[in-house]
Amino acid sequence: MGIISWIILGLVAGVIAKVLLPGRDPGGLIGTTLIGVAGAFVGGWISSRFFHRPVTDQIFNATTWISAIGGSLVLLIGYRLLFGNSRDR
Repeated sequence: MGIISWIILGLVAGVIAKVLLPGRDPGGLIGTTLIGVAGAFVGGWISSRFFHRPVTDQIFNATTWISAIGGSLVLLIGYRLLFGNSRDR
């Protein structure tokens, strides 16, 4: 996968993670994309390290999507634990 594919995968995974964990997070589209792309890398690492399911280079693979969304959820939860919901005020 090229860099554009990773960005698109990250954007979609970040959006799905925010839909699954609704809340008022700062960052908008750029923040969602960054959390999604980083989550794709984290999810791929977790998938290959702990579950022995390496992520392939194909964007249309269920393992790739599940690990990207799972990694995005992990990062989103971590972000909320560290920084809280700063838009409550």
